[in-house]
Amino acid sequence: MNAMADKYGEYKVGSIFLYSHEAHPGENYPHLTSMEQKFRHARDLRDVLDVTRPILVDSLDGACHRAYGSMPNMTWIFARSGLIVYKSDWTDAHSVENAIQYFSQIPSRRKVGERLAPFHVERLDYRNQEREQFYKCLERNGPKAVAEFRKAFPTG
Repeated sequence: MNAMADKYGEYKVGSIFLYSHEAHPGENYPHLTSMEQKFRHARDLRDVLDVTRPILVDSLDGACHRAYGSMPNMTWIFARSGLIVYKSDWTDAHSVENAIQYFSQIPSRRKVGERLAPFHVERLDYRNQEREQFYKCLERNGPKAVAEFRKAFPTG
């Protein structure tokens, strides 16, 4: 997602990361109990995973995260007007880039005289599970996080 944010930044497409909570708390990154701790975890996330996009930190109770659906890895794209033009319950760079490319063509299509009207679409996308990468990140939280995930999802 960092590379995509860099790629489309010249087109004035902004990208932020909302840090809501530890999805899989462990010994190293336990359940959040204070905003100070939450900001510390967000800084570590930035540094460890090299997140170059701005990181916004949700309230301790996760009010923003809940307002937008509470899924663990969502992506939302808003038009400048604030209109939601894309939402996904899982972040997948290919799907997000496809949407950005599509919506970035709207102004030029209108410029050449196309009369465009919005409509709603649902589609099923597929993502690479990147299981090895996931467990590497999960291990960062501590053995408890790995054990609890393996217990909850034995085939995962």
